[in-house]
Amino acid sequence: MSAVIIGAAETDSVGKLPGYSNMMLHLEAARNALTDAGLTKDDIDGIAAVAVPGGPLEVADALGINPSWVDSTSVGGTSFLYMVRHAAAAIAAGHCTTVLITHGESGRSYTGQPEWNYDPYSALSQFELPYGVYDNVQSFPVPLLRYMKDTGLTSEQLAAVPVAQRQWAARNPRAYMKEPITIDDVLSSRMITYPLHLLECCLVTDGGGALIVTSAERARDLDLRHKPVHVLGTGAGVDSPLISQMPDATSSRGFRQSSAQAFRAAGITHADVDHVMIYDAFAHLPIYALEDMGFVERGEAGAFIADGNTAPGGSLPVNTNGGGLSYTHTGMYGMFAIQESVRQVRGEAAAQVDGVDVSVVLGNGGSFMAAATLVLGSADAAEQ
Repeated sequence: MSAVIIGAAETDSVGKLPGYSNMMLHLEAARNALTDAGLTKDDIDGIAAVAVPGGPLEVADALGINPSWVDSTSVGGTSFLYMVRHAAAAIAAGHCTTVLITHGESGRSYTGQPEWNYDPYSALSQFELPYGVYDNVQSFPVPLLRYMKDTGLTSEQLAAVPVAQRQWAARNPRAYMKEPITIDDVLSSRMITYPLHLLECCLVTDGGGALIVTSAERARDLDLRHKPVHVLGTGAGVDSPLISQMPDATSSRGFRQSSAQAFRAAGITHADVDHVMIYDAFAHLPIYALEDMGFVERGEAGAFIADGNTAPGGSLPVNTNGGGLSYTHTGMYGMFAIQESVRQVRGEAAAQVDGVDVSVVLGNGGSFMAAATLVLGSADAAEQ
């Protein structure tokens, strides 16, 4: 039994939304996804949401849904890719028929967000926090420095990542940052944590999104507003919970493992992929991802991007909504990457790529701690 995404929508706006709490963002996204699918809450019997305020029990209660299946997986920004994978398995096992996956996060305004508390007994608190590694903005540059030393990646090549994605964002009216930028603009922006400049770091915004997943068989019996987007393959993987203990600082084991699983499950090769969405908390993540997924060889991704291959008109369109660097990034970005892949396969994205039958989404959780990959496709791709 194959799974399909039949509803996909974001909150009415993304960006600065101080009047919205986490829960309000969850609910607006959920209602928009139900409208997008042409369904009502009574059609839903499965709920998935990250277990912070607005988790699956609270979302279900607020919407008046009595689910037979819930999922509160929390592995950072890639949680929503895991949830699609889990929902597909639950539907195939008969635990539910139609799953609503929601996300709402007041990442910028911090309205209704819980206070951050650290566990003094966690590995992070014991072995990295005492040395000043407090969050992702301190941890992510550590492997990047090793990657630059080992591969020869230049600062100009790294800066080419946000430049390419801003070209896509310029075509997207909803993007938070749309003004064109140059390599010089990136390198002259404020240094955040060496070697990352401000324009090489993700946005901090408010927003949310929701997905509705069901079986292809059930979808044929529904009066849908859009053609279903097929979940052709999924994969998941994890790395070390500590950035300092990654087996290889120049590569993500989770990226490699999850993408290999998803490609194998979908029965595709790299030549079959028309479009890619990569979680881009910082500029080097697309570089790691393109290599770890096997689109280019080790050390080649920087030049590949700098040569325009991922930008509009390039051979491999990547992060066509503008990504976390220019579109939006609430803290957990994976939901928005899935949303753009769905739009591209449907043929209704703001910066639409011609002939997208297969789109790959790769998500990151924490500082290379977890990863998941989805291969989404059209009905034609599903039949091949």
